[in-house]
Amino acid sequence: MQPPPDFDPGKLAKSLLRRSRQGALATLMSGSGDPYCSLVNLASHPDGSPILLISRLAVHTRNVLADSRVSLMLDERVAGDPLEGARIMLTGRAEEADSDKDLVRRRYLIAHPSAEGFVSFKDFAFFLIRPTGTHLVAGFGRIVDLRPDQFLTDLTGAEDLLAAEEGAVEHMNADHREAMNLYATMLLGATEGDWRCTGCDPEGLDMQDGQTTLRLDFPERVTDGTGLRKMLVRLAAEARKKMDKGATT
Repeated sequence: MQPPPDFDPGKLAKSLLRRSRQGALATLMSGSGDPYCSLVNLASHPDGSPILLISRLAVHTRNVLADSRVSLMLDERVAGDPLEGARIMLTGRAEEADSDKDLVRRRYLIAHPSAEGFVSFKDFAFFLIRPTGTHLVAGFGRIVDLRPDQFLTDLTGAEDLLAAEEGAVEHMNADHREAMNLYATMLLGATEGDWRCTGCDPEGLDMQDGQTTLRLDFPERVTDGTGLRKMLVRLAAEARKKMDKGATT
C-alpha cells in the first residue's frame, strides 16, 4: 500500500531523531550473539545521528566493542496507546566518537544536564550511531523503509553554521528566551514553558523544556551564522504577528 500523498516520512523520521531523549538499544551479546536490549539516553549530532554516553562497565558497551552492529527504537511517547504514535527502528553501527569530541559532548550535555555529574568518569565514553537505514511506522498505510540520505541532514557547505552553533545556542538561551517561548507557543502550538535551545543545523532548531522537546523546521536551508540570525529574526517576527493577530480576534 502506498502512503498518503501528504505524508512526509523523511521529515517525520528526522523529527523523531531530533526530539528523542531515550530509546531502546539492541546489541549482540559478546560470545553468544544473543540479542540484548537496554534503555539508553541520547542526543543528536547536527546531522541527526544519535549520540550515546555509555559506560564501558555496561553489558551493552562491551557488546558494542565486540560487534558494533546495533538497532535503536525511538517512539513519540504519546499519551494512551503507545502504538498510536510514530516510531522508528534505526539500524547502524555504534562507534566511539573520536572526532568532533567537543561538539558531541556539548550537544549531549545540553540535552542531559544531569550527565555533568559523571561525564568525566574514566569508564564513560561517547558513541555515535552511524545509521545504515531505518524502518518507520506511523500508522495504517504509513510504514516506510528509509535510506540514511532520506533522514539525515546534509551538512555539506554548512561548516560556518557548525562553527557558529555553540555561540548561537548560548546567545539564544541567554538573551532571547522570549523568542524561544514564541517559537514554541505561536509556531509549534506548545504550551508556555522554560524553553531553551539545544542545537541548530541547516534544517532547523531544537528546543527543550525539561523532558519535553520540539523541532522547529526552517522554511529554507541555512548554512552560515548570518543566515541563521536572519532566519531566527524572521521566525520571531512571524510568531509575534501570529500572537498579535490572536489577541485582536
